[in-house]
Amino acid sequence: MSKVEERLKQLGHEVPDPGTPDFNYVGAVKTGNLVFVAGHGPRKDGQYIFKGKLGQDIDVETGRKSAELVILNCLGSVKHVVGDLDRVTRIVKLLGMVNCTPDFLEQPQVINAASDLLVAAFGEKIGKHARSAVGFVSLPGGISVEIEMVVEVAD
Repeated sequence: MSKVEERLKQLGHEVPDPGTPDFNYVGAVKTGNLVFVAGHGPRKDGQYIFKGKLGQDIDVETGRKSAELVILNCLGSVKHVVGDLDRVTRIVKLLGMVNCTPDFLEQPQVINAASDLLVAAFGEKIGKHARSAVGFVSLPGGISVEIEMVVEVAD
């Protein structure tokens, strides 16, 4: 088990097997030293959970739990492509999308749960990243949070 996965385990988390996407794409693509991770949702045991809109069906704390699960799924796809999360040399960028009502303004607080988990797992130097946290009128299948990311890895 990688050092990153050990730290996540100590925090009560596990990097899941990403599974196969439902549509015609792959979960992540490595080109050179970069891994581009497709948008992932809050999938657990093959099913999407945490469905609904923030500001209507889901509160901020539940949205944060959704974002944590999503980033763990993203890391599962990184691991699938590169074999070992200890090869990650930098979390470069996240795009956090929040399914929310038009008047919901706490997208950054929701996505910050994913950012916090990455910094806890990788440390400040590797885990701190550029990020966008934006609201959407809907996300596929009614999921509450979707995140895509770019990661740099060692050869």
